[in-house]
Amino acid sequence: MAAVTASFQRSRRARLQAFRYVVLIAAAIFFLVPLLAMFEFSTRSGNDFNTPRTLTYWRQIFDFPDLVAATMVWVRLKLKSLSRIVEFICLLPLTIPAIVLVVGFFPMYQWMGNNFSDNILTLSFAYVILVLPYCYRALDAGLGAIDVKTLTEAARSLGASWFTVMWRVIVPNISNAILNAALLSVALVLGEYTIAQNLLYNNLQVEIAQLGRANAGVSIAVAVASLLFAFILLVGLAFVGRRRRQTSG
Repeated sequence: MAAVTASFQRSRRARLQAFRYVVLIAAAIFFLVPLLAMFEFSTRSGNDFNTPRTLTYWRQIFDFPDLVAATMVWVRLKLKSLSRIVEFICLLPLTIPAIVLVVGFFPMYQWMGNNFSDNILTLSFAYVILVLPYCYRALDAGLGAIDVKTLTEAARSLGASWFTVMWRVIVPNISNAILNAALLSVALVLGEYTIAQNLLYNNLQVEIAQLGRANAGVSIAVAVASLLFAFILLVGLAFVGRRRRQTSG
């Protein structure tokens, strides 16, 4: 009987492993085939599929200079009755279309442009609101997995300041949640188009769209390069987070 059970478990693990490989291969094909097709198009020297390959479009990228240019913790500790209100406010941007957000942002950005600066870095104010729902969910899940009140009271009873509590106690215990929030934020900002376009700022996606009207080959090359850059950046963030967890463990 024990031998039959062991054989059944080995067979089940083998089927599960095979299913995982099938899913992984299917996902790789789903994501890699479009990238390979884009790279293939960006290396053509003409419109024909059989034309010789060249990196002319990739070299031309550098000819376009524009292309290279703690509240949640406090609510959990002191103001639990406001948690639903804070959650509603943080998730509100998900229900508002980007074009409607732009209508609200425009007077603010017009005032900032006239009185302070119209630098593209001011888009960070809009992007903070845009990524707020995703960061809130990631951080809320991290805070929900630990006993914030007990950890805080223990640290405070040992004489730790509020800054020390946040930096030395809370943050290390939600490092996974912070990493997830960072990954979501980077992915969202790198792919954002509507807000930048309507506020008349040329971010990466706006530049790619405008470049596509002038030179499709270079546009595709830039798109592939941006996807590779995003992939390397996200993998780098994940690697740093893993090393930090191993060091702290």
